[in-house]
Amino acid sequence: MHAFSDLATAAYCPRKLYYRLRDGDHTVPETVQERRALAFRYPELAASNTDLTAEPIAVTPTQYRTNLACARERLRAWDDLCEPSRTNVLLEGREARGIAHKVLDDPLSVSIVSAGEPPDEGAWRPQTARAVAAAKALSWEEAVEVGHAYVEYPAYGVVRKLPLSTRRKAIYREAVTRAEAIDGPPARLSDDARCDPCEYREQCGVTTRSLRSLL
Repeated sequence: MHAFSDLATAAYCPRKLYYRLRDGDHTVPETVQERRALAFRYPELAASNTDLTAEPIAVTPTQYRTNLACARERLRAWDDLCEPSRTNVLLEGREARGIAHKVLDDPLSVSIVSAGEPPDEGAWRPQTARAVAAAKALSWEEAVEVGHAYVEYPAYGVVRKLPLSTRRKAIYREAVTRAEAIDGPPARLSDDARCDPCEYREQCGVTTRSLRSLL
């Protein structure tokens, strides 16, 4: 059975997953924990009398509150996201297990909290794979169809609702296939932007080149 975090890593880069599994590296950096904690404080953070200058947010206080206000207006489940019925829940599905940061009841759904920056629309592939895995695991446990999940980017005050579309399920399925296929180091990526921030870049030996060198 695959961990949600492993499927997210497989969706990002199978070779990175190989190194994580080899080294047993599942530590969560303190900065990630601090950013994730913001997702459980939205009403406080949205209040005008809260000083946001010391908070680990990645945009200006004005933009942050604007983003939260937009999420509140757009999402019917906003109150449940602010006060979920269950938090940090271990879910075990047919293929994957892991922590859902929030479980919502009406309708039944899950939310995954990311410490990173959101894309312009939807969620990045790693968070998509993780959210679908969590939704499927919740559906398996409760024997009820779960039609969507949420991905939160609390350092930016952004929350995205993800219907479990065919495309998103395919991203999850590809991640499962990648994780199951790992019995040695997969092929390296080449000149990929994902390699630049990767903590395994030196071990991997991938060669990255600047735009100037490519030109």
